[in-house]
Amino acid sequence: MTSAPEAAPPSSRPAADLHGKLSLRSKLAYGLGDMGNGFMFDLGQAYLLKFYTDVAGIHPAAAAGVFVFTKIFDAFMDPVAGIFVDQRKGGGRHGRFKPVMMYSSIALAILTVVTFLTPGGTDGVNLVYAYGSYMAWGVLYSFTNVPYGSLASVMTQDPEQRAQLASFRQAGSVTALLVTGIAFMPIVHAFDNERVGFATAAGAMAVVGIMGFYATFRGTREVVPVARSTEKITLRGFATTIGQNRALLVLILMTVFSISAYNIKPAMIVYFTDYNLQNQDLLSVVNFFGIGSSILAILTIPFLVKRFGKKQVAISGFALAAVADGLNFLLPTNTVVFTILYSLSFVGIALPNGITWALVSDAIDYGHWRSGVRREGITYSMFNFSRKIAQAVAGGAAGFGLSLIGYVPKFTSDPAMADQADGILQGIKSLQTLYPCIALTIAGAVLFFLYPLTDKRITELVAETREREAATAVSDEPGAR
Repeated sequence: MTSAPEAAPPSSRPAADLHGKLSLRSKLAYGLGDMGNGFMFDLGQAYLLKFYTDVAGIHPAAAAGVFVFTKIFDAFMDPVAGIFVDQRKGGGRHGRFKPVMMYSSIALAILTVVTFLTPGGTDGVNLVYAYGSYMAWGVLYSFTNVPYGSLASVMTQDPEQRAQLASFRQAGSVTALLVTGIAFMPIVHAFDNERVGFATAAGAMAVVGIMGFYATFRGTREVVPVARSTEKITLRGFATTIGQNRALLVLILMTVFSISAYNIKPAMIVYFTDYNLQNQDLLSVVNFFGIGSSILAILTIPFLVKRFGKKQVAISGFALAAVADGLNFLLPTNTVVFTILYSLSFVGIALPNGITWALVSDAIDYGHWRSGVRREGITYSMFNFSRKIAQAVAGGAAGFGLSLIGYVPKFTSDPAMADQADGILQGIKSLQTLYPCIALTIAGAVLFFLYPLTDKRITELVAETREREAATAVSDEPGAR
């Protein structure tokens, strides 16, 4: 049975303006958290498959199994992390979410290096190690990312400020993707032994990652008072949370397609530059223009959202990215043309990716309005669940796709490689361009036809919730009866 929500404990700090402007320092600090996250997360998405197939000697299909199984396992860890942060009492002067985020990020950095190690020996030993290390990494990632993502919803309730937080977050994420995309492989190639190179590069990126999370820990504040439910959270409670929150359900469906499209790109571009463009050194160049262009797109998000609204901007971004990827699939492979269209695709997908985090905060408010109980951790963890499923789909599509087209790693001297070259190249190109084109088209259609909220509507819902809770507080006063 559900009991009355607990009022948030009184703060010793002065009352915060929940709808006022956040300082530039707070926005930068929040964005640096996702930069720190990217310095660890992006390595797995972009380079771990290449490490598994070309260094650890794991067959592409077996490597795909690692991604699919561990990501699905990780997805179920997100609700566990959500329950933990939602039921965490008090939080002290650092708040409810930040301490969990900070401590978990340190352990996550260590596991990031561990995933890029291999014990050697038989392929079976390497495969078991890959499963174990990546599963452990995923658990710690959940306990780092769920509280980090939930933090935005308690920093402000103003829609425009949330959109700006989402923009800073996406800017941090893309900055990490840009730096790792340019610097990681050159660090690896600086060593004669690639095993040492991968571990060293991962260690360097992980250190920067911890610094990013520490900036968030020091530079942000949790100011939104929330009502906490004293009910025991069950699987039925999760189902109820989703069932009462159409906005969250639509975002989950959209994300399965959008994130799988986004995540297969960095995984396949390593292979595409190596084989289709026949120059691995072009990886840094292509990533510089592609990911760098998306940073410029992110800078326009606050203006575009203010002018057109979050939903409209996100849909337009999906359309641009899908068209660019479609053209890249249809046109003959040319380095200059590919790089231009690759950049346009990143520009397009940067818009919905940046706005999505603001949409999740809106979904939290929508769920609060529907149920009377605010559950940042559970709502965010359910959304993150969909991201993990999408990552599993992307990892599986890349690994199984490579196996299906007959990909043979570079270190394998197989004469069949020459006979299969044309089919392999076309297969790699399809995974790099056609798959994202289809997935992004579906994601845009889901958002266009099914998402129920506009910026105006969410402002109305927040106001209604405040009025309802104020009226409840007055009626509960002794003199009101």
